[in-house]
Amino acid sequence: MGDDARDPERDRLSGRLSRFAKVGAGLSGAAVSYGANRVFAGDDANARNAKALKAALGGLKGPLMKAAQMFATVPDLLPPEFAKEFAELQTNAPAMGWPFVRRRMAAELGPDWQGRFASFEHEAAAAASLGQVHRATTHDGRTIAVKLQYPDMQSAVESDLGQLRALIGLFKRMDGSIDPSQMIVEIGDRLREELDYEREARMMSVYGNFFAARENIRTPTPVPELSTGRLLSMTWLDGQGLLAFKSAPQETRDRIAALLFEAWWSPMTHLGIIHGDPHLGNYSFGGEEAAHLNLLDFGCIRVFPPTFVAGVVRLYRALSNDDRAEQVEAYRTWGFQGLTDELVDTLNVWARFIYGPLLDDRVRTVADDVPPGEYGRREAFKVRQALKAVGGITIPREFVFMDRAAIGLGAAFLHLGARHNWRALFEASLEGFLEDGVAERQAKALSEVGL
Repeated sequence: MGDDARDPERDRLSGRLSRFAKVGAGLSGAAVSYGANRVFAGDDANARNAKALKAALGGLKGPLMKAAQMFATVPDLLPPEFAKEFAELQTNAPAMGWPFVRRRMAAELGPDWQGRFASFEHEAAAAASLGQVHRATTHDGRTIAVKLQYPDMQSAVESDLGQLRALIGLFKRMDGSIDPSQMIVEIGDRLREELDYEREARMMSVYGNFFAARENIRTPTPVPELSTGRLLSMTWLDGQGLLAFKSAPQETRDRIAALLFEAWWSPMTHLGIIHGDPHLGNYSFGGEEAAHLNLLDFGCIRVFPPTFVAGVVRLYRALSNDDRAEQVEAYRTWGFQGLTDELVDTLNVWARFIYGPLLDDRVRTVADDVPPGEYGRREAFKVRQALKAVGGITIPREFVFMDRAAIGLGAAFLHLGARHNWRALFEASLEGFLEDGVAERQAKALSEVGL
């Protein structure tokens, strides 16, 4: 798709320049609104600024909008006005209109595309950073979701990545605690994968096969005859978002949390595969009192080397047993360099925070009743200062989406106020764990779907 010189939406210089100009204009408009709101909006300034920035990012689509979605995932990270507006980008982002839909569908399925559906809704059912979803019906009576990629996303991704590299270079010079160069490489690779809907369909099948025997964890089924590289059709799954259950009985919220935990960590410990984007728009819950979890999006799926997964388990056990030699070996396995005692001590501060709920053999909330706005801030500050003192560190690229999944899921558990023995849940996912077993299962799962 991206290498075809005849493809009008391939990554190209003119597309990157156009995107660069659009980003500049969009953010400049938000800045003008910000200045006016400071003068005229009074006590409502924050709320109006948040709306202006959401409108700018929603119109831009692409990676910058995805970054805003990530920020909104963590409770109390942003001022409440901004958190409220950015959260809407996860499940209620602005959609592109019917003229775009007609053009996209005709380009992918031909000019007579409407005849291939019994019905096709004009209004988008959902819109996100890289595409939007429409509800449709097939001639054999199936209700399906049709996901359309926004135009020129290849150029948008490359342009935004260039701007992110510049920002990261500035951050590296100003902060000095972390060298994020590998992180931007990882983010770029994953974003390019998200644009490949044929790969997403195959990953959807990997998860469908893995959870085939589970009634309470469901995945859509791809509809290949109505799919292309930029158009993905799949069976429709009805459900409500997580925030609809924030006031549900504790038992319901705890069950939701357990389903989320298993849906994310069981594929990791069994196949070495993790869903790297647990924001609120990528899953829903159906049935009476959220009886089952629907996994809805498979664009950002990270396949890890089995050695990395073994390192995750090794560090968990080393922290549990306070085994210094095994801690060092786990970090070395992941690719950390220059592991002095001071650096290992610093890495352990963050590791004990991330692994914290798994190291505590009792029923608790993830934050253990620490206010969400304070949870992790002390540890993050301590780690950053210590890393500066030892001259900084390069973070291995695999950490980006594992940490994103851990923090995103932790945020969901904080929203729910869920209480579990998280250690017991994780131990259950590790039953029979062997690195060679992960390698064998991973190879089989991917080959079954043509990956």
